[in-house]
Amino acid sequence: MSWDETEITVRFNEVDSYQVAWHGHYVAWMEVGRLRLSQRFGLAPQDLVELGYIGPVVQLDVKYLRPARYADKLVVRTTLVPDETAALTFKSEIRSGTGERLAVGTVVHALTDMNGVLQYRLPVEIEQRVANMRAWLDEGACR
Repeated sequence: MSWDETEITVRFNEVDSYQVAWHGHYVAWMEVGRLRLSQRFGLAPQDLVELGYIGPVVQLDVKYLRPARYADKLVVRTTLVPDETAALTFKSEIRSGTGERLAVGTVVHALTDMNGVLQYRLPVEIEQRVANMRAWLDEGACR
């Protein structure tokens, strides 16, 4: 499995009273990675809207392994997991600058039309963009 990588630096406002990054920021960092990867292939939220669809989050799982601290350099690794349904399933890893895994997570975006009607198959245009992303990830052309 290949990954797209996004570098993040933990900002002062992201640490809590324990001097570690607050857990909610990990979700935001995962979103930065997903958005960066999605934008490459015309699958960012605004692209979906232009095609007449939205992709609300229907599942979010995060497992915290080690804390990040102020000024740490992090790498958010993101990939797209194959899915049989009309959903986009992203897997993320947040790693320290030395490569230690700090957190892992999965986010699932369902696909609906603009009226909220759940789609059971990806529309052709979106399916092609997803196929392009998967091919790019499989080629290891990331970063």
